[in-house]
Amino acid sequence: MKWNWQQKDWPSFSYDTTKLLELEQQLLHQSGILFGAYKHLTSEDKEWLKVELISNEALKTSEIEGEYLDRSSLQSSIRRYFGLQVDTIKIKPEENGIAALMIDLYKTYNTALTHEKLYDWHSKLLGHRNDLEYIGCYRGGEEPMQVISGRIGEPTIHFEAPPSERVKNEMEIFIEWFNESQNRFRKTVPTLTRAGITHLYFESIHPFEDGNGRIGRVLSEKVLAQGLRQPTLLALSTIINKYKKRYYDALERANKNNEITEWLIYFANTILEALAYTQKAIEFLIEKAKILNRLEGELNSRQKKALLRIFEAGHEGFQGGLSANNYISITKATQPTTTRDLVDLVQKGVLYKIGERKHTRYYLNFTRN
Repeated sequence: MKWNWQQKDWPSFSYDTTKLLELEQQLLHQSGILFGAYKHLTSEDKEWLKVELISNEALKTSEIEGEYLDRSSLQSSIRRYFGLQVDTIKIKPEENGIAALMIDLYKTYNTALTHEKLYDWHSKLLGHRNDLEYIGCYRGGEEPMQVISGRIGEPTIHFEAPPSERVKNEMEIFIEWFNESQNRFRKTVPTLTRAGITHLYFESIHPFEDGNGRIGRVLSEKVLAQGLRQPTLLALSTIINKYKKRYYDALERANKNNEITEWLIYFANTILEALAYTQKAIEFLIEKAKILNRLEGELNSRQKKALLRIFEAGHEGFQGGLSANNYISITKATQPTTTRDLVDLVQKGVLYKIGERKHTRYYLNFTRN
């Protein structure tokens, strides 16, 4: 079997544009709604959303590769890079590295891609590793770069990348394509299509010793930001991680030939789902502001503290709902006081409850606001 890069038409990917038109139109429509809603956020909520979504992407793109980072440490690092926080929290190199990469993407999304930019991202991401031979440069060596699974001695080879002596030339061609495909004085590739090609093309070359998946996903987000002409704050890695097997299966099917319509449809739908995730996060913040404005002066300090803790959980909600014990833990209130506070929040239309007795759980009631 020949891999895609071994075939005569590489890297001239072919695809059915008619099957992508509606998806491209959905991107324009959904992004217009998203950016319109974003304008209604307070400055404080915009900063919160920026830190939250960037840290989520950093966490999830690392989790896809089996690396689990500390959320609070990562968010602290991101706030520092934005000049939002100065503290003495000790941040691990791996958390600081992925934060630096994501902030650089946010701030320089519209610049041309270069070898040097990729080297810099790789150094940020993996500069703390002492088990890699090639950091801040493309891979070398004679061993084949393979994606495998299974037992030692009986591996399943899911993909084999071009040999290292071909990588620099392949990346020259890739970078030239990447920059030219955005050039508005030439035939621009539509945004979703360009993002899908970028990710598959980069992963097929697999130019680095490690970190290819994370940098490949960053490149797709760079494409989306360029296409929408502003930092996107999309939850791409969040959605990919949610359906990780689907992602790897789609990549594996796509690396065997250069007709990639199926891959592009998969990736476009993943991006649209990521856009919808961000939209829900923005709508949540708008509803949060409505609740706090409506109840200004009507909440006691315990109720406000508990609500702010629920809001911190974001639009996906306080895990399992808020229980009386959760409320006590957050506010240090007594059981009778907790009961009165929660009943009052339900009567005010802030929360609704499900279940009875010890199984009672409380959830935000956005239908009232």
